[in-house]
Amino acid sequence: MALNLDDKKAVVAEISAQVATAQTIVVAQYRGIGVGHLTELRKSARQSGVYLRVLKNTLARRAFTGTSFEGLSAELTGPLLYSLSQDPVAAAKVLNDFAKTNDKLILKAGCYSGKMLDQAGVKALASIPSRDELLARLLGVMQAPVSTFASVVAALAKKREAEVA
Repeated sequence: MALNLDDKKAVVAEISAQVATAQTIVVAQYRGIGVGHLTELRKSARQSGVYLRVLKNTLARRAFTGTSFEGLSAELTGPLLYSLSQDPVAAAKVLNDFAKTNDKLILKAGCYSGKMLDQAGVKALASIPSRDELLARLLGVMQAPVSTFASVVAALAKKREAEVA
């Protein structure tokens, strides 16, 4: 169904709002993927906080104009699936994980904070742990000395009790 001018303006405004808060945009070709598989992809994207949408490329170009993602406009050809996220790695991770199980999804390009990424760059970005994973690892590293100290003190107290008794 064709969009009239008002509908097109509304779509560009919606995408522009998403682009304004995004750190990463990844585009992929989705030709030949069934509706059921796309529904699974949308579900995993929603769970990861990723905005996923199929757009007309001309509308996406208009939304990217004047932003740090404007360089991505040259890559916008063919039927594309747009993935936008505030988390630097979430958009790349969702599409890359889906592409591993479905060979019809082809990662095409991406843009992270104004830097253009090719297919290899998107895969490299997807391999980086997310912010939450990094914070969990940091917390584990910070807790290790404290828990070790606590277990040593407990062992010394137990040993001291055994000597006194």
